[in-house]
Amino acid sequence: MESPRSPEAEIGHRVEDLWEVAEPQLSPSEKLNSCFEDIPVDSFPRTHPSQVIEIPCNASLAEAVEILSKNKILSAPIRNVEAPEEASWMDKYIGIVEFAGIAMWLLSQSDVAAHGKVGSPGGSPVANLAARLGSFTFRRTSSGRVETTNDSESDEAASVGGSFFETLTSSEFYKNTKVGDISGSFRWAPFLALQTSDTFLTMLLLLSKYRMKSLPVVEVGGDKIENIITQSSVVHMLAECVGLSWFESWGTKTLSDLGLPIMKPSKLVKDNYSKGFPYRCQTPSSGATRGLTIAA
Repeated sequence: MESPRSPEAEIGHRVEDLWEVAEPQLSPSEKLNSCFEDIPVDSFPRTHPSQVIEIPCNASLAEAVEILSKNKILSAPIRNVEAPEEASWMDKYIGIVEFAGIAMWLLSQSDVAAHGKVGSPGGSPVANLAARLGSFTFRRTSSGRVETTNDSESDEAASVGGSFFETLTSSEFYKNTKVGDISGSFRWAPFLALQTSDTFLTMLLLLSKYRMKSLPVVEVGGDKIENIITQSSVVHMLAECVGLSWFESWGTKTLSDLGLPIMKPSKLVKDNYSKGFPYRCQTPSSGATRGLTIAA
């Protein structure tokens, strides 16, 4: 057997060894679950051996985006600057901030301001931003490309399509809102965390079922985050498993061959404002789980 090419590949070889000695009466799904259940999450390679990138809760959204961009990451834990150094991790961290979460929060606040649901003066930068963001919609062309169309013929509206990001990041919300101020809008408070004693199976189920983009790893009763496992790092790990028999037995099959739950068209939620483009999916009524794939 060839020596592992990377720490991720080493995990794949461990799964291979477990796969070969698994009980023969188990189905392929059960065998794979059993293999991942025997590997502790603490064996996952650390992206940042010396440190975990944190964002202080008193940082502005602009500063948070700069930190994420500088370190080439999509999310980071929010550190409570008022918590003492010896505090537990649950007291030290108040959530996880993501690029997507910041963008969605800015858009939601702009929409609220545009509809007069907050006390922003009509001529404020926030109201102006909301008005401009509301002046165009997206449509799909016959070639499949998505482009912007204006709801009005004004010169200002016509300029929005090419400067959407600049418009969004020039708002007072973006410059002055603190990360800690929006942490309560996140799905998990402070966040779902893995213990170092948890298994790969638990990690994969959390990433799939709860659509988490990253999972902090902590020690029970500890005061810091030991590691952060992201969706992209797991995909990279699986890419390193190409050529291994257990992976090839799955990678060459179609979704129907694997028996994964199929989502019915009636379960797709569509946004009428965006002309019927599906933007999220509800849970299939069956709730069936096959192997490591969970329809959330």
